Amino acid sequence: MGPKTKQTMKKILKNPTPAVEDVITKSKKRTRKVSQWKPQPAFTIGDIEDFQFREDEVKEIRASLLKWYDANRRDLPWRRINDSDDEDRERKAYAVWVSEIMLQQTRVQTVVNYFNRWMEKWPTVHHLAQASIEEVNEMWAGLGYYRRARFLLEGAKMIVEEGGQFPKSLKDLLSVPGIGEYTAGAIASIAFKEAVPVVDGNVVRVIARLRTISANPKDKETVKTIWRLAGQLVDDDRPGDFNQGLMELGATLCKPLNPNCSICPISAQCGALLESKQNPSIVVTDYPTKVAKVKQRRDFSAISVVEILESEEGRMNSKFLLVKRPEEGLLAGLWEFPSVSLNGEEADVDARREAIDDFLKNSFGLNLDIVSREEVGEYVHIFTHIRLKMYIELLVLRSQELRRKEKADVSYKYVDMKTLGSMGLTTGVRKAYNMVQKFKQSRSSLLKTVSSGRPVIL
Repeated sequence: MGPKTKQTMKKILKNPTPAVEDVITKSKKRTRKVSQWKPQPAFTIGDIEDFQFREDEVKEIRASLLKWYDANRRDLPWRRINDSDDEDRERKAYAVWVSEIMLQQTRVQTVVNYFNRWMEKWPTVHHLAQASIEEVNEMWAGLGYYRRARFLLEGAKMIVEEGGQFPKSLKDLLSVPGIGEYTAGAIASIAFKEAVPVVDGNVVRVIARLRTISANPKDKETVKTIWRLAGQLVDDDRPGDFNQGLMELGATLCKPLNPNCSICPISAQCGALLESKQNPSIVVTDYPTKVAKVKQRRDFSAISVVEILESEEGRMNSKFLLVKRPEEGLLAGLWEFPSVSLNGEEADVDARREAIDDFLKNSFGLNLDIVSREEVGEYVHIFTHIRLKMYIELLVLRSQELRRKEKADVSYKYVDMKTLGSMGLTTGVRKAYNMVQKFKQSRSSLLKTVSSGRPVIL
């Protein structure tokens, strides 16, 4: 390699696509002049041929990974379902579908309990198709990303309406609402033994390290490359086990930080590990390239826990007002306490109360016959793209008839404390409710202390 070539190579290595070096130095299929190469944000379709696994590598990776998976696979409920006949395979397909949707953006340990409760209530796709969106949302409460639950219900209804037989091929599965390429590949390979790849974040990381691909893993062309490589690796005889093994490897050994390379079953085929041994300035975790996270938007909202007091047979009972969110957008169709967005700005108590009052009056014609109104506290709830700061108040009103105004497209209901405590509420709503309960208890304790005549430190 001449001086000019070395200088060119150094420039390429400064660019976050060091795998380009692999093309130039290792490809035996064809040669290119180094001067023709320019730094690229990701690989082009023409480059993919240079990154194929050799036939002997594929055989070694398949054998080693499946042996490791057989010995180390985690005992998870959706893996225990047999697939000896068509009925079992359909049950397994449904279970894989539910588990994979739940596992998106959620830890395995969290999903197990939700999965078990879900399958106990709706053991087949036919049972799920009979459920209401309210029931599904309640069962899903706490998992977040509620659109996933809505798609499960819509998909189940479509399957049952079209004959009730679970789609068995990748192509047919992709026609179901909410089932994308990843989920379709998981169901098709695990339940129906179709030799198709599955690529999630764990698989991206494993393959990027195997082939030293450091291009932006979110880039469209890089994603295509990873899918093609995963398709080359998938085992024809045990596609489901292989796909699960590859994901399991990424989740347990080939982790984003502190990968356990010493016991990795396919470390002998890992380009990133080999590079790290040859060059002290390179580490396995250089692959894939770290992509800067999108900055979260800061937002603010006023939450009013509206408690309505009413007298029944000489006793005072109370109910809480819940409002249903719009059917589109964030947390679509879920129940919450009355809330008002503060348009991305912080606001003082007077401004927050004015906003809540306008909402209650304009939506329900509610007469604010106030018994008490107190600030409970603040709570920051983190969504993927939003950092939401909520100001929570307890607004106690005297009983009155609530009438939704004609122009206000708002659904609402009253629930008592017992019902509210057992409802499947979102994490944010549950936090607001718990804060109110804690506030009431502390206030009650203070009043008892004062009435007893004991000294109170304020």
